[in-house]
Amino acid sequence: MNKPIRVVSVFCLLLFLALLVNATYLMYVRADGLSDDPRNRRIITATFSRERGAILVGKEAIARSVPSNDKYKFQRTYSEPFKYAPITGYFSWFSQTGVERSQNSVLAGDDSRLFVTRLVDLLSNSDPKGGNVQLTIDRAAQDAAWNGLEALPGDAQGAVVALEPTTGRVLAMASTPTFDPNGFASHDFSAVDALGKKLNADEREPLINRAIGTTLPPGSTFKLVTAAAAIESGNYDADSMVPGGYRFQLPQSETTIGNYDDGNCGGRRITLTQALQVSCNVTFLTLANELGNDAMAEQAEKFGFNDTSLEDLGGQAKSLYPRDMDAPQTAMSGIGQSSVTATPLQMAMVAAAIANDGDVMRPYVVDEVRAPNLSVLDRTDPQSISKAISSTTADELTKMLVATVADGTAAPAQIPGVEVAGKTGTAQSSGDRPPYAWFVSFAPANDPQVAVAVLVQSSDTSPDEIGGGVLGGPIAKSIMEAVIAP
Repeated sequence: MNKPIRVVSVFCLLLFLALLVNATYLMYVRADGLSDDPRNRRIITATFSRERGAILVGKEAIARSVPSNDKYKFQRTYSEPFKYAPITGYFSWFSQTGVERSQNSVLAGDDSRLFVTRLVDLLSNSDPKGGNVQLTIDRAAQDAAWNGLEALPGDAQGAVVALEPTTGRVLAMASTPTFDPNGFASHDFSAVDALGKKLNADEREPLINRAIGTTLPPGSTFKLVTAAAAIESGNYDADSMVPGGYRFQLPQSETTIGNYDDGNCGGRRITLTQALQVSCNVTFLTLANELGNDAMAEQAEKFGFNDTSLEDLGGQAKSLYPRDMDAPQTAMSGIGQSSVTATPLQMAMVAAAIANDGDVMRPYVVDEVRAPNLSVLDRTDPQSISKAISSTTADELTKMLVATVADGTAAPAQIPGVEVAGKTGTAQSSGDRPPYAWFVSFAPANDPQVAVAVLVQSSDTSPDEIGGGVLGGPIAKSIMEAVIAP
């Protein structure tokens, strides 16, 4: 064989080997990723022509597929669209979001756990069906969360998360403003494209699940983290005397910070419990300054800051506690200001950890994966992801939070006959808009069944009436009552 022929032969062999390696890589290594890619039109077209599984809350389907009279055979429908859209997301020819995306392989029937079902369908010459996804959502709690946000005056923006402290189960997750996913499920693709452009251009950002995707200064609800760090240091407990007074001078500065009501919190020296009851800024600025950035950051991270933990629902933003803040910034972080930001989910995790003897449980929204005949194929097991505080610290904080509801700023969350633990928060925003209102709580305090975080980002409320207790307290109360009542 002469040299030119040999060169061409070797070149063709290398091309063949490259083609073989690429085919193997695409078919085996990247197969799952390509199949789950929302831009994969071939997969989407195929799943449009298949009966997609249902998303269930209790025994009711909040998302399911019904027969249609076009080439796609089935139409995706959402029975309570606005209430559940932040969780279900939508399934469209263009993309998927929410549970529709995170559980797409199950709902489309492609998951390996549905192998037997697919085999039976093949042997019986039946059309393949998708599996079903059972959510952790408690319908009564979700109704209370949604109704509470809807009752806020004007075109309100806010979010609610309720967790089961001992497991991390998400019992409620609501966000407003929201959207109707039925519009995205339409087979009129030009209308779907127009709807997407309209909602993406909306300044109110209705497509964002504020419960997990919006981070804002947590205000005085972050004082729980500051108090936890102080007690964990070994130098404080609920009865320790701490600085009160009218103002705190920031280190390295002539700037002084006062309390929310310009009062003195009850005196120059008060107990840590009283400081939490009246939400004394001076106390928690002093504690954060004393503890320093490292101790504060370490405590925040034990609760989940600077990380994400929700694995079965996309879109979670990191709640941040920067490790490089200077002394003035660190002091301000003690009252949930400076560069500290949190999602409602993160603040619900803080409350839930205190309620659960200091254990932070991984939050989850998918309870079970089921076959088309509703037999259980898989179930999510609760998982502890960190020990944020000791049981002793959790007990001390619980006593303080109970006192804050019984005789403090969190009184709007009181439930007759039930001991409730709670904390209000009002965080400063920009100069041209009102503050953010926060509320966190759990109940019953002696046997916690639910932990709640409420954020009211904006509403048509008089600036003088904006406060975590006034706006968030009643919503948290109704959710706790819904869970405890059964």
